[in-house]
Amino acid sequence: MTATTPTRRPGPWRVSTLVVVAVVTVVVGVWFSGAALPALVLDPGPVVRWGLPVAETLGEVLAATTIGALVLAVAVLPRRGERAAGARRPARGGPAADGTAYPRSLLVAAWAAGGWTLAATAQLVLTYANVAGTSPTDPQFGDELWLFATQIELGRTLGTVVVLAAVTTALAMVVRTPTGAAWTLLLAVVALWQLAQLGHAAGAAGHDLATSALFVHLVGAAVWIGALAALAVLVRVVGRDLAPAVARYSVIAGWCVAAVAVSGLVSGWLRIGSLAGLDSRYGVLLLAKVALLAALAGLGLLHRRRTVRALAARTEGSSSASSASSASSGSSGSSRPSGPPGDATGRLGATGLFWRLVLVELVVMGAVSGVAVALASSSPPVPEEPPAAPTPAYQVTGHPLPPEPTLVRWFTEWRWDLLLAFAAAAGIVVYWRWVRRLRRRGDAWPWPRTASWTAGLVLFFWTTNGGPATYGHVLFSAHMVQHMVLAMVVPVFVALSAPVTLALRALPVRSAALSGDVSRGPREWLLVLVHSRVGQFFAHPVVAAVNFVVSMLLFYYTGLFEWSLRSSVGHLFMVVHFTLAGYLFVNSLVGIDPGPRRLGYPQRLLTLFATMAFHAFFGVSLVSSESLLVADWFGLLGRPWGASAISDQQTGGAITWGIGELPTLALAVGVALAWSRDDDRRARQRDRRTRDDDPELDAYNAMLQSLDTRNHPEA
Repeated sequence: MTATTPTRRPGPWRVSTLVVVAVVTVVVGVWFSGAALPALVLDPGPVVRWGLPVAETLGEVLAATTIGALVLAVAVLPRRGERAAGARRPARGGPAADGTAYPRSLLVAAWAAGGWTLAATAQLVLTYANVAGTSPTDPQFGDELWLFATQIELGRTLGTVVVLAAVTTALAMVVRTPTGAAWTLLLAVVALWQLAQLGHAAGAAGHDLATSALFVHLVGAAVWIGALAALAVLVRVVGRDLAPAVARYSVIAGWCVAAVAVSGLVSGWLRIGSLAGLDSRYGVLLLAKVALLAALAGLGLLHRRRTVRALAARTEGSSSASSASSASSGSSGSSRPSGPPGDATGRLGATGLFWRLVLVELVVMGAVSGVAVALASSSPPVPEEPPAAPTPAYQVTGHPLPPEPTLVRWFTEWRWDLLLAFAAAAGIVVYWRWVRRLRRRGDAWPWPRTASWTAGLVLFFWTTNGGPATYGHVLFSAHMVQHMVLAMVVPVFVALSAPVTLALRALPVRSAALSGDVSRGPREWLLVLVHSRVGQFFAHPVVAAVNFVVSMLLFYYTGLFEWSLRSSVGHLFMVVHFTLAGYLFVNSLVGIDPGPRRLGYPQRLLTLFATMAFHAFFGVSLVSSESLLVADWFGLLGRPWGASAISDQQTGGAITWGIGELPTLALAVGVALAWSRDDDRRARQRDRRTRDDDPELDAYNAMLQSLDTRNHPEA
């Protein structure tokens, strides 16, 4: 097909192939696994047995489309501002943004979220019918369903998903800005976190890792599949924004492929246990999913190498033809410009290029979604039942008690959190890529900053997945090691590496690609965060210091500490909050990244000494305390090794004091050195100014002359 050959526009109805293939695949997968066979006791009927996986499939596809459409609105689709809306010609000779598809993406998100709400409601109803072994037509079904949705954990989780999907629908209908779309997207991601709690636990011992792996898998797949599906729905209205939108989506899809591959590998291994598990029906379905994902990744790579480049070339050619046609019509004096040869038909040709591979991708994505639901409906080789004789530690924490800690075991014992591990690895890769980008264009970046970032992220990885994470769940002293490293040590390395400064230098400016484009890429979102009122408030030196001090008191002397022990969400909150609070505090003292105006050096030292005094007070209070924090956790583990729980807590107080003081002293030395260098720099600047003329000496001589004139007026 060429740019001058009129053809019928491919309609977005082709996206329905995603749903059709997904439903067909899940039906075949469930039949193959035998998950829909009649139960021997309390069988709910074929409608429930076959309808539940279909409802789950529709819910996952619609949830992915909701999230994908919101991702398009937040960071992908070009958006025109009011000033650029009336512009007829692109600025600086580049193509102008269309921006027509941006508001439509929010409409797609609203419709998809509405369908997601209905599918989630059907899933709630059919899940209870399947669990209870009763038909939805039973007279008592309604009352029992209400109790299930309000009193049982599984029912509450499914009910929460219904509520979140409904609220997402309402918000998607009213929001109009990228910020509003971002908050709506966050709400949809929270619903995915709830769904992650429902997956196979692979045995209670691996529940936390399985949950985090499934969450990463769901988010990666939702953005990957949903954004492409939403883009396919909007392809008729994207217009000349198609090439930049596809290019931006391609970058996001690359990261999604990595997230889905890593999390899928971890989840699959947890559920099959060994290579022998591949011989089961579950293993065959898993291999089918791996093959489909590999094919999908290959299609995405082909799409990136061929279609994205072809779309970019087609768009540039169309833009050049449009400019030439406008100039020609202007010189001839005609009031009706002849349309560029590649405008209408060229856009159609670009759409054809887009559909050439996307249709195949959507079919494969539907098959992957169906196989995934079939896997979730099947029993894995690794049993999910808890051990027959659980230990006290297992009953409290949900995982076996680790062996007695030694120096070697602090570096050989691991308690994986895939979300935090993936974040650390991605952070190192992204930082190195930014540094490489600067060097390729001839800009320098100090290697000590790169080394500082790498050391900080490696330390963060070990702290959240290694010995501190393993023993921090059963020893208060180990927990304080983890906490203080995250709050006091890692932030020092991160602040000295200046990640925000590097990002602002390395990330491309979104408006440079399309004139009039006011959408937000990573750089624009970072600037919004840095310059927002909330960001400025929490980054203020005084607020950062108060937050750093007060949040520790609130965390340990309220229910937040227990929440972080019992909930993976609470643990994630602890890690993110204290690492970020530590970074803001350190950056206000010795950091390089932009922020509010920093305090003077004497005030910085005073703030540091006040923080040091607080850490000393907090540590001494723990050392001298005879009251055990979260006694029904640390006091009921039944450890056969180590000191008693109260003695271990007192050791944790000493660790808090020691680890807290050493980085503070190092920061005080850093502030003093910076103060000295600043004084030297000011002195050199004053010397340069007074090399030929000394304003202070001139002022002094003028004062002496005025005094002499006053004392000897006759002179």
